[in-house]
Amino acid sequence: MSVTIRQADLDDPADAAGVVAVLDSYAADPVGGGQPLADTVRATLAEKLGEQPHALVLVASTDEQCIGIAICFFGFSTFAARPLLNVHDLAVLPAHRGRGVGRALLAAAERCARERGCCKLTLEVQDSNARARGLYRSFGFDNLTYGNSGPTRFLAKPLG
Repeated sequence: MSVTIRQADLDDPADAAGVVAVLDSYAADPVGGGQPLADTVRATLAEKLGEQPHALVLVASTDEQCIGIAICFFGFSTFAARPLLNVHDLAVLPAHRGRGVGRALLAAAERCARERGCCKLTLEVQDSNARARGLYRSFGFDNLTYGNSGPTRFLAKPLG
């Protein structure tokens, strides 16, 4: 299986539909909340996401099918006086999980962050999502001391 990672073109109907389909699949999964995206979200997500000036949307595809996404947002670290990149959503279709697609999406996000001079990557993960936590830890993310956030962890990976 050959997987291609690239920046999504949310004006392209195929990319827009692929991003929505993968996110909807994740939302419907028990680890994503167990509920599909609302009809209004499915109808407007790609357009609204495309309007966000600090968004970076990466797609993983094989045979022209979108099988994974990383929806990221550039922010700013006041303590480092440099940009940062938050991986807001990382999702892979169930049939393609465990094959390195998530890792490839994280690597692409890291490359983009480094190109923009970011000081770190950040993300959140549910405490109960052991599979995702394992991936993130193996990729270099670790706990960040940031108050008491309960069952959700805020993780960071310094980029130097």
